[in-house]
Amino acid sequence: IGQTGGGGGGAGGALAITSESSVVQTYTVTIGSGGAGRSSSNGSGTSGSNSVFSSSTSIGGGGGGSHSSASGLARSGGSGGGGGQDISGASGTSGQGNSGAAGRGQSPWAAGGGGGKGADGGNSDSSGNGGAGGVGLDWLSIGTYYAGGGGGGGVDGSGGLGGLGGGGRANSSAGTGTDGSPGTANTGGGGG
Repeated sequence: IGQTGGGGGGAGGALAITSESSVVQTYTVTIGSGGAGRSSSNGSGTSGSNSVFSSSTSIGGGGGGSHSSASGLARSGGSGGGGGQDISGASGTSGQGNSGAAGRGQSPWAAGGGGGKGADGGNSDSSGNGGAGGVGLDWLSIGTYYAGGGGGGGVDGSGGLGGLGGGGRANSSAGTGTDGSPGTANTGGGGG
């Protein structure tokens, strides 16, 4: 999760593995941790770490950006982080996720949503509301979603909703000024 006005965090990369051997053996599985939200008005969030199963690696989600082009650029990842205010969103990894959206570059200010496995992050709007996180993957088409993007911060309006699949909702500077919500544990969702 990041401070208000920051772009939404990108979801962790999602892979569907269907061709692994059925031989009974020990597999090494590494579960990557989520990245930290930005801790200053000009910084960006850090990207999450990778998850590994056998020979397959899912790239950690990209960190959201701020309004500073010098130190607050959104970060690429499995899905890309959203841009803060007037900064572009970052790209996702092909086959694993989608791109974050750019923030609104004029008043009323707002940030873009982080990318999810199923869609790019949503754009902020002309009322200063943050963009929604991109929707995640509907696993086996049974209505259970993973890897949704985090919502972008609303600077002059409401924070964006998290993407279906564990994405965290963002908050607004105009309201309480509190930080956004983290992604839901064990879903690969990005923070708001």
